[in-house]
Amino acid sequence: MPPLTKVSTKDQIVWTGWFCGTYTEDILLEVLPKTFTFLLLFLYNGSEALTAIVGTWYQRNFDCCFGKLVISSQDLKWLAALFTGYDMSGSVSATELVFSVPVEPHMDISYAIHPEDFKTLWNDIHKSKGMVTLEEVDNLFQCLYSHFFRHFRIHLSATQLVNVAASVTSAHCEGKVKFLSKDYLIRVLGFITLLAINNIQY
Repeated sequence: MPPLTKVSTKDQIVWTGWFCGTYTEDILLEVLPKTFTFLLLFLYNGSEALTAIVGTWYQRNFDCCFGKLVISSQDLKWLAALFTGYDMSGSVSATELVFSVPVEPHMDISYAIHPEDFKTLWNDIHKSKGMVTLEEVDNLFQCLYSHFFRHFRIHLSATQLVNVAASVTSAHCEGKVKFLSKDYLIRVLGFITLLAINNIQY
């Protein structure tokens, strides 16, 4: 979509949006009409208010539906396993996991893991070639939970993972995603597209 701009002597972009879909061909084209345009993701950078206006306009003028992408705690665990430990311009960022604690008043726990420690742990667990299994992801987080409990006597398994920040991307359970590397943009988009496919209610 063309960017929206403020009226002033010099144009200033206040909102930008993109339709896209990555790695959808093999999964979806077999069951869709050939004339059907299928773009699962609507990425935007701007205010929620402007996004709501654009979304309402599209739904009113086209046969389409907009909805917020909800990323489950399990999907965030997958993201952490898949996209942690990548070398970015000679440095690797720590992996930060944010857990929501079911108490009042609301409280979050931030758990930062040194990149080399995370990579060593993951390499010890990840033995399958070319794919990541659910068992490996569960084992990874069980190790992280055990380590955290030894130091702080807190059971993270009783909390909810709500945010993951890794070297190439960060994602929040409410669908807020930041792309931190152009080199891994397509891979991250592919993962987010798959989540969107799984969220479709047929």
